[in-house]
Amino acid sequence: TVGSLLSGYGWYILLAAVAVYLLVQKVSRSLAARPSGPGAAAAAEEPDVVVRRQEALAAARLRMQEELNVQAERYKEKQKQLEEEKRRQKIAMWESMQEGKSYKGNLKLNQQQEAESGASTSAVPRSKPNKKPLRGGGYNPLSGEGGGTCSWRPGRRGPSAGG
Repeated sequence: TVGSLLSGYGWYILLAAVAVYLLVQKVSRSLAARPSGPGAAAAAEEPDVVVRRQEALAAARLRMQEELNVQAERYKEKQKQLEEEKRRQKIAMWESMQEGKSYKGNLKLNQQQEAESGASTSAVPRSKPNKKPLRGGGYNPLSGEGGGTCSWRPGRRGPSAGG
């Protein structure tokens, strides 16, 4: 059996063995040329370069943190201003109630002033007050009334065509 295998596939086995040998030689050369492990690349760098890179990274982090702190301060100031404005509105409403005036009227005036200032900055679409409804108030799709020509009627019972 071994003799018949070698006589049938001998040349193929020999060529495969040569190809495997050459492949192993090439891989071993490439591994020998490459430095061993990831630590070798770090050791090859100069310590001064590493220190400068770490210092630059720390400085960048510090700058980003300072920018974040500035943004947080701005946000706090805006929140304080909004709270102060709300407090002023409440005081104005209370004073108008004490005088016997309607505080809702003052509130509507304030909202209109805000809307005018907001309308100047951005265009907001407003609904039309005199808009007609699409259908009459008595429309019911199940009743069959007022539907026009598209009403459904069941077919006749019994045999289809007389005979």
